[in-house]
Amino acid sequence: MADFKDLDRLLQQYVDDGLPNCSCVIARKGEILYENYFGWADKENGVRLSPEHVFRQASLTKIAMYTTAMMLYEQGKFLMTDPLYEYFPEFRNSTKLITMPNGSLEVVPTEGPILVKHIFNMTCGLPYEMIIGGVPVQHHPTALAMAREMKELREKGYFTLRDQIRAASRVPLAFEPGSRFLYGFASELTAGLLEVLCGKPAELVIKEMLFEPLGMDSSANFLFGDLESRLVKDYYLKPGKNLGDADPFFLPEPEREAKFVGPLGTVPGFSRVITNCRDYTKLMQMLANGGSFQGVKLLGRKTIDLLRTNTLTPQVLQEDFSNNYLAGYGYGYGMRMLLDRYAGQHNGFPGQFGWTGGSGTWAESSPEEGLSLVYMHNLQPNLEEYHHLRMRAVAYGCL
Repeated sequence: MADFKDLDRLLQQYVDDGLPNCSCVIARKGEILYENYFGWADKENGVRLSPEHVFRQASLTKIAMYTTAMMLYEQGKFLMTDPLYEYFPEFRNSTKLITMPNGSLEVVPTEGPILVKHIFNMTCGLPYEMIIGGVPVQHHPTALAMAREMKELREKGYFTLRDQIRAASRVPLAFEPGSRFLYGFASELTAGLLEVLCGKPAELVIKEMLFEPLGMDSSANFLFGDLESRLVKDYYLKPGKNLGDADPFFLPEPEREAKFVGPLGTVPGFSRVITNCRDYTKLMQMLANGGSFQGVKLLGRKTIDLLRTNTLTPQVLQEDFSNNYLAGYGYGYGMRMLLDRYAGQHNGFPGQFGWTGGSGTWAESSPEEGLSLVYMHNLQPNLEEYHHLRMRAVAYGCL
């Protein structure tokens, strides 16, 4: 059986091999079982990583956002079967791309509208502008159309999330809503839904409904107070370099760095969370323990069960949600959950759920055990398959 010394050795090995930094917190039923920090917040200036440093979360933001959305669901603010056009009228007459018998593409009306549940489980058919299901943008007309719309917005300068959603409504969907899984713009639509329902920016909704009640003082969508001084550097791997090389890293220009962590985040229109393992453990412990954390009740246990219920058919799982990293998982509302231990070679608990951030962050909760794991590093590309799956195996082995 592994113990936490094995986890220490693994994470230290990551840093010895060149990873700038990493941290991990494991908790069960309100008690922290493991917490440690390795490497550097600022390698050039010799600043060691500490519990106070904060990381860019990228898509790990989704755990906070979809949790907040499910809190509003519990309040009766919307139904999963609501047509999206009830909140964004421009989606009333959605279109989609179909392939004709001669191989040509044609834009036709969709058979049914996008429903709220389709933006919660990534089946609405709208990609991000950069990729579509792992296929480069230049190879898919829907992603190309999205890129054109977003380019026009950026050329105008400042724009809002509502502007971005309006532009996306002009893009033909990649498929009939609900028929396929496609990771992408559904999250921006969900953020927009929070704004419509609450009448304020999505980041304020999340802050007021989630971060403040949980005491997540180091979590925000904007750099404020001393967060900028606590933010770890965002290291990038030089092309052709490996982590073990003498000089594998470079740092982006300060102007790009500011845009990455600023109000608009990496995907213009909706900001990204800045947080650390200690703070995100509060959220993941709340989800692992029936919706309560330190006496604060935010979400019903059965609503959490709904959130972590697989929504994808076996065919969609096989065709759209299957690779070495996602093996064994299904997808619910904004998060994946473990369905098959053998398929994923996963030594955790069936039903546990969470997500990953493109900057190297990872988190899961297990309501059956009251358990949460939160791991963070910041590196581009994040090399998630190598780091996360090994860390996961050792961490669950310790339990």
